[in-house]
Amino acid sequence: MPGAGRAAGVRRLRPQPSEEPPALEEDQDLLLAAAYVSDAQYNRNVPFETSPRAIRLYYFYNHWTMQVAIYFFICVDLSLALFEEPALFPLPFLATSIAEVLCLIAFFGRLVHFAKVTPQMVFWKDTKNICIMVTIALTLIDLIIYGSLEAVNIHSVRWSRALRPVFLINFPESRQIRRTFRSIRNTLPDILYVFLLFMFSVLIFSLMALKLLGDRGLRTVEGLPYFTNILEIAFELYVLVTTANSPDVMMPAYNFNWWYSLYFITYIIINTYIFMSVFLAVVYNNYRKHLKNEIRKLAYLKRHKMMEAFNILKVKVGSEFVVMEARWRRLARTVMPHISSPHLELLLRISDEGQKGYVDKMNFLRLADLLNIQVVTMNIKRHPLEEWMPWVYQSSASLLIQRMVRHRIFVWVYDIIILINAIFIALDEKNPFISYAEWLFLSLYIIEILLKLYTYEPRAYFGKKQFWNWFDMLIIVAALVATVANTTIQSASKYNSQQVLDIVLILRILRLLRVIVSIQRFRLIVTTLINIGPTILTFGGLILVVYYVFAIIGMEAFHGKVRFFDPNFTTPDALVCGNPALKDSAFARDRHGTPPPPPPPQAACSLGWVGRERHPEGLPGAPRAPC
Repeated sequence: MPGAGRAAGVRRLRPQPSEEPPALEEDQDLLLAAAYVSDAQYNRNVPFETSPRAIRLYYFYNHWTMQVAIYFFICVDLSLALFEEPALFPLPFLATSIAEVLCLIAFFGRLVHFAKVTPQMVFWKDTKNICIMVTIALTLIDLIIYGSLEAVNIHSVRWSRALRPVFLINFPESRQIRRTFRSIRNTLPDILYVFLLFMFSVLIFSLMALKLLGDRGLRTVEGLPYFTNILEIAFELYVLVTTANSPDVMMPAYNFNWWYSLYFITYIIINTYIFMSVFLAVVYNNYRKHLKNEIRKLAYLKRHKMMEAFNILKVKVGSEFVVMEARWRRLARTVMPHISSPHLELLLRISDEGQKGYVDKMNFLRLADLLNIQVVTMNIKRHPLEEWMPWVYQSSASLLIQRMVRHRIFVWVYDIIILINAIFIALDEKNPFISYAEWLFLSLYIIEILLKLYTYEPRAYFGKKQFWNWFDMLIIVAALVATVANTTIQSASKYNSQQVLDIVLILRILRLLRVIVSIQRFRLIVTTLINIGPTILTFGGLILVVYYVFAIIGMEAFHGKVRFFDPNFTTPDALVCGNPALKDSAFARDRHGTPPPPPPPQAACSLGWVGRERHPEGLPGAPRAPC
């Protein structure tokens, strides 16, 4: 029914007609309806108070400046790990603590603002709000304890740093991350049985390996016993599923008897190919199922919000309830203040197909979806040259040039030019002919842009929505800068900055990206990648949370466990990278705890890189590894 119940936690506080003038009451109803429509448009599910003051606070809460501010403080709070001990760029504790306190104040202020627009019972029952408050309190306690101990030169651990991703997850702005996390969490029970069966298979193969190879007296490359411990075997076979230790893990057995390779081949077929394919299929199907449920829930909540807005604005015309055209216009402009008049008329024409002067219920419920549709408004204007010199721009020669530029063959010709340019870029640029050809290609590209600007109206060609035209222009400007810079650098015989030369070469190669502009299929693929960018960022935020927590724990757990020494040091600590637990390990034998000596200047200049060495055995060494 039109007057169905409202969302849980939402209390309708409509003023009595005797308290306020009808015009003011109508404006407040319009603001309330616009809040519901805006929530439906952006898939927000925030139960808010409906008093006039709460509605104004709710509009301010959802303003883009407030959202940008809270994201800024979240980024600052997360980035403090780069400057806190142990850190790559250490700052004094006072500086980082002041920055963190400012972030906590911003988080608390955002939470108080949210409490002002939400019913108290709903606010205190929301686990997300409790998590934020508890995290703020624990962080302050940790700051006080750590600062007090630092004042008396006692080292301690900032354990609350691992809780910082809580702010990224639990604020209402991160609802997409929470939905993704909820879908993954709901998927885990369904894939648990497949994972258990996979682990059972790994254990069975581990027992087989122990019985087959445990008593053979085989040794690994490091001289350690081969496949004599069931836990080590299970770990090695688990890693083998990722092919990270293939084929090293099987070489001792293969060298002993090549028939043992059949065991590893069977294991790879069953666990790497069959089980991993089944595992991926189960994960995909179950995640897809739970994602569909989330989408259904969002669709239901969106419809419920639109019903609330309709019930506020409806009037009875004949036998049905409708929203009059004037109120619909005001509602649309309240939800989208910067909507253009042609855009508004288009939406009204879609919603009021019969031009009856009102919008019925079914068409009103589509308003949130209509507002999400991107509409490009194009103002067809005359070319400036046509206004200034019409006798020239409309001449037969000018019209011939315009038809030529608009023709498909013009695009094909420049595609061929780009391919030929790619061949010339791959050739030796020291050849004078190749160097002159670069200027020829650059001139052709500039002529192309000038012809397009001559044919098409410049303001329309470089409109806000003309991404590919801007992309094409930036590529050509980059190519021009690269060519001029390359010529200037080559003319300066004493200039030897390899970094600048590398940047110039990259800018020259980037002109080949113009193929993406000219081929429609390529543009479609790139546009699709751009459109799914927000979804990719959502999963990226979820991965950031996991990585951040483990990175903080890892820094505290392994800080100082491995130390770097000068290559000439031969002390016992230097031989084990500062950790006795690394004694006789491959890590210590390869001297990863000591940076390799730089190569001779001649080698550095000829090879273009430094930081590698060769071992006495003639094997290429690795650069200094991060620990």
